[in-house]
Amino acid sequence: MSANESHTSGGADGVSASGERDRLTVPQGLAALSLDALASVAYGPEAIVVVLAAAGSAGLGFTLPVTLAIVVLLAALTFSYRQVIAAFPGGGGAYAVAGRHLGRRVSLVAAASLVIDYVLNVAVSVSAGVAALTSAFPSLYADRVWLCVVVLALITGVNLYGVAESAKVMIAPTVVFVVSVFAVILIGLVRAHPAVAPTHPSASGASGVAVLLLLRAFASGCSALTGVEAIANAVPTFRTPRVRRAQRTEIALGALLGAMLIGLSLLIGKFHVAPNGTKTVLAQLTDAALGHNTAFYVVQFATMVLLALAANTSFGGMPVLTSLLARDNNLPHVFALRADRQVYRHGVVVLAATALVLLVAAQGDTQALVPFFAIGVFIGFTISQLGMVRHWRIERGTGWRGRALLNGLGAALTAVALTIELVAKFTEGAWLVFLAVAVLVALFETVNATYRRIGAGLHLGEVPQPPEQRRSLVIVPVGAVNLLTREAIGAALSLGDEVRAVTVVHPDDQDETASRLLADAWRAWHPDVPLTVLTSRTRSLTRPVGDHLRAVVAEDTHDRVVVLIPEMHLPRPWQRLLQNQRGAVLDRAIRRYTDVVICRLRFRIDVPSRP
Repeated sequence: MSANESHTSGGADGVSASGERDRLTVPQGLAALSLDALASVAYGPEAIVVVLAAAGSAGLGFTLPVTLAIVVLLAALTFSYRQVIAAFPGGGGAYAVAGRHLGRRVSLVAAASLVIDYVLNVAVSVSAGVAALTSAFPSLYADRVWLCVVVLALITGVNLYGVAESAKVMIAPTVVFVVSVFAVILIGLVRAHPAVAPTHPSASGASGVAVLLLLRAFASGCSALTGVEAIANAVPTFRTPRVRRAQRTEIALGALLGAMLIGLSLLIGKFHVAPNGTKTVLAQLTDAALGHNTAFYVVQFATMVLLALAANTSFGGMPVLTSLLARDNNLPHVFALRADRQVYRHGVVVLAATALVLLVAAQGDTQALVPFFAIGVFIGFTISQLGMVRHWRIERGTGWRGRALLNGLGAALTAVALTIELVAKFTEGAWLVFLAVAVLVALFETVNATYRRIGAGLHLGEVPQPPEQRRSLVIVPVGAVNLLTREAIGAALSLGDEVRAVTVVHPDDQDETASRLLADAWRAWHPDVPLTVLTSRTRSLTRPVGDHLRAVVAEDTHDRVVVLIPEMHLPRPWQRLLQNQRGAVLDRAIRRYTDVVICRLRFRIDVPSRP
């Protein structure tokens, strides 16, 4: 284990042995963080075929070469992110790499692009899974939006329960899908003859395939690479040794995905598969290899499940990324808080809510979301590769030139793919991705500037003056003489040099009677604390208290005035709904009208189960 990893996985994050059980092993990492990439074989090869089919049979003959080029890029990305994992064991991927080597602003662009891709991945994966379901059961098509909401809610609930628990749930369908796809590939390759005849048209009047068409096919097929970076972004979610487990998971993902892409492209050439408006390329290959039988439906069902569950990649990666942004003061610090099961719940909830908005806005239509997909992640790919080139030039370890060359090649390839994706999909709304990146970067900058101002107000980094004991007056608003009042007065006596109680009454017969009863009870109790009775003709609670506090502050006889607001903490949630929220009302009013110190104390009150 490296020194960096030891620091990250040890006492720095305070994870106990029991907490390690809530983290990921290699199989769980594949299930939790790789579903996006693995499930992409359902639409990646088809994206290549759809583009190349424009050139007829001549174009479709380039399916394997284009796929091999994508696999070369996949290999470069896999080994690159393996190095990213070792260099940045705290996670963050492109964000962490850019932050160290390309500057803060570039790192924020990388983070914004990854956030957008994570959200789109959830929306696309859920809608694609539901589309597979409604294709099998057309009667459900009208309810596709509600089905998307239900699937998203289930995935969110599993991730809120715990990332390790969600990974365990994903292992079985992941294994079924991978085994099914390899069964299709192996059985299809050993078949003696093609099971279907060529259905695509011949190229007319074309002596060759245009380079631009091949580049577009390459860019479209690169949609199969989304999700490759998720493991590097989520290194802290692995069990120790974190770096080693994350690296093994990255290599396993690259090997599985590359083998499936090449195998399926071989079958596409062997069975002369072309785009079909009613049947996906993977379904055609499955039918040709296995026949239209039970095995065919098993593969289709496994594909449907994996497409829906591929959203889990984002739920594993984005909360860790937002926690790193919060740590660097670019997002509210609440995103860095973990629940008991090592879950960044605020990141999970925000991801789910944003994906829900997209699904509803798109009416559950995958094609309405696809033009925006993959552009964000290629921005991150390119930035990460460029950052690693600079990393090797600075580190200059053994073999650094070869590693830098590999990352440089990856940066060039991903930049080309990004450019082609943007040009091809610009009129379909791809420009919105760049607008969203700009908005997110502006948000990060605003949050960071606010934290800097707060830090200046707190004089962070400076040694403060020695603490001084000040003469304090503590004022306690009361409404009756009871156990809560007793606890509040006791706490006030321990906080200040002088304690006063105040109560508000209204000038009518009923309240005057209540006022006399309170005064009599106060004298009988005799707490050695004076009670001031404030009168309100408008039946306002807050205005008399505010006026009284301003008058007390104007006396200028105390260095500090503190208002202690006592509140009950009842044991059961439904009992808390019965409280009158008097403390919250006083808190808001006092903050609005005065600058006194407010102390809200909750005292636990034991409520008998029976009166």
